[in-house]
Amino acid sequence: MLSKKDFYKMVISMVIPIALQNLINVGVQAADVLMLGKVSETVLSASSLGGQISYIMTLIFFGITSGTTVLTAQYWGKQDLDAIERILGIALKIAVIVSCLFMAAAIAVPELLMKIYTSEPDVIAEGVKYLRIVCFAYILMAVSMVYLNVLKSMERVVIATICYGASFLTNVAINALLIFGLGPFPKMGIMGAAVGTLCARIVEVLIICIYAGKKSVPIRFRGRYFWHMDKVLLKDFLIFSLPVVLNELMWGLGTSMNTAVMGHLGKAVVAANSVAQVIRQLVTVVGFGIASVGAIVIGKTIGQGEMKAAEVYGKYIVQLTVFAGLIGAGLVLILRPLMLGQMEMTLQAKGYLSMMMFVMSYFVICQMYNSTMVVGIFRGGGDTRFGLVLDVTTMWCCSILFGALAAFVWKLPVNIVYMILLGDEVIKIPLTTWRYRQKKWLRDVTR
Repeated sequence: MLSKKDFYKMVISMVIPIALQNLINVGVQAADVLMLGKVSETVLSASSLGGQISYIMTLIFFGITSGTTVLTAQYWGKQDLDAIERILGIALKIAVIVSCLFMAAAIAVPELLMKIYTSEPDVIAEGVKYLRIVCFAYILMAVSMVYLNVLKSMERVVIATICYGASFLTNVAINALLIFGLGPFPKMGIMGAAVGTLCARIVEVLIICIYAGKKSVPIRFRGRYFWHMDKVLLKDFLIFSLPVVLNELMWGLGTSMNTAVMGHLGKAVVAANSVAQVIRQLVTVVGFGIASVGAIVIGKTIGQGEMKAAEVYGKYIVQLTVFAGLIGAGLVLILRPLMLGQMEMTLQAKGYLSMMMFVMSYFVICQMYNSTMVVGIFRGGGDTRFGLVLDVTTMWCCSILFGALAAFVWKLPVNIVYMILLGDEVIKIPLTTWRYRQKKWLRDVTR
């Protein structure tokens, strides 16, 4: 077992590239928000709401890959590479099927998808333009997310940083050229942002293909494992992945429902919330990086049969998360006046943004703590069902239910509605702490 100092060195060496990956991914969204925010509130709102479709899809992918991590991290501890390749084939096939379904919906009924989030015709019209282009990136996102996350669970984290870095640079460059029509390029507005996202995903997959062809890569994509799935491992995958997929889907639908509630409160609220969400994602990249590393470290340690070490490592990870959460809250408060000065918004939208960022300052502490518990420690140890029950009860039975009532029945002010919608993370803290102390997450799930 590593000493506390050596453990933190090892964790930080993995957290930094993963946090950088998360930062780059958020940077792609931030680039869209900042550039489209210079065009109008309408296109900013449309891209934010249109992005909810891919957001839900990527949460399903995240559920698939998180469930995959439960198995691959522990098989990595046993150095069973063949089992990992079989699991990769299973996860990739399921993710590709999901992406095809989302792409078909975005092509066939984009107006209907936009109407879920807003009733304003001009926002819907712009959102339809966005969806009909960006939907072709969905399959590419499935491939890159699954493959890079399997490598991440095997402690190969640098390639994802390189991949997402190239993707980010591509996205920003094409956004600038096509949103504003710089030089000989046409001024495409929101469609330019969609083209930028599509090109960025193409770059990701090209880099993955080049990397996967190297002899030094520990695992390879095997076509036979994609078309003919191992029934025994498929059963294990479903047992541990299905609760995670449902957990992420329910959580994603919940956050998307929050967006839908605010979407019906007006463009000013949507525009302010789109900026606040990007700020939240920016300041939580380290927290989510700690959660990802927690799942890998806990899973690998349990796979090696070192249960006592896994328990001690869990304690260290929690301490690191609390520290990161406090720093994140401070960053939100520092960025608050800067963002209010930079965004081209109405005074009403800026008022909403100021309030939202204040609420976000304490929300990020709670979210980082709960994510490390559920996504990191619990899943790393094979405890995947608790998170599903937790999110269904706290989000759907508390924050979403009462948030919708506050908005549409009780007609409460926007700031009260917003606080209620984000209240689930506060409720979760005593519940995740109780589960952590039970130690039911210490399980070996390999065969």
